[in-house]
Amino acid sequence: MSQLKLYQDAAMPKLLRSTTDGLEIAAELARIGVGFERWEAAVELLPGATQDEIIDAYRESIDRLMNEHGMQSVDVIALQPDHPQRDALRTKFLDEHTHADFEIRFFVDGAGLFCLHAGDQVLAVTCMRGDLISVPAGTRHWFDMGPRPYFKAIRLFGDEAGWIAQFTGDDIASRYPRFDAVA
Repeated sequence: MSQLKLYQDAAMPKLLRSTTDGLEIAAELARIGVGFERWEAAVELLPGATQDEIIDAYRESIDRLMNEHGMQSVDVIALQPDHPQRDALRTKFLDEHTHADFEIRFFVDGAGLFCLHAGDQVLAVTCMRGDLISVPAGTRHWFDMGPRPYFKAIRLFGDEAGWIAQFTGDDIASRYPRFDAVA
């Protein structure tokens, strides 16, 4: 189930609020300019669906976001618990960073934890199958897929080069619960 936990940013994070209501999650994230939507596939996807089949199943919603945000490319990433580079990939996303353009992820399957640092608050969003999160350029955040990742996500990119992060150097992410603690 999708969940939002709102924390006061401090030396020791203090939980201010928690909700699993999709409308409340969307409203709270909209307050900081982050989009949150729920999508349904236009057709039933089989477990072994190809990247093209997945993209085609969500084509209308993908095209809308590509036009709204000037996205240049789309792909699908899938990670399983036995992925040989799972530890390196997890580490890559765990430190707070920003991007020069939107980071848009739609969870076709599985789950992950997006943490957004906005002013004196951290909003931790557990995204599940059917959830889309759209993080604006310059938003401080990190992502945790857990030690045994399981997710399939559509990614939209504004830069043809794909995922490019500017790390903040702040150790804030180390003070907050990881995906395995909230899942």
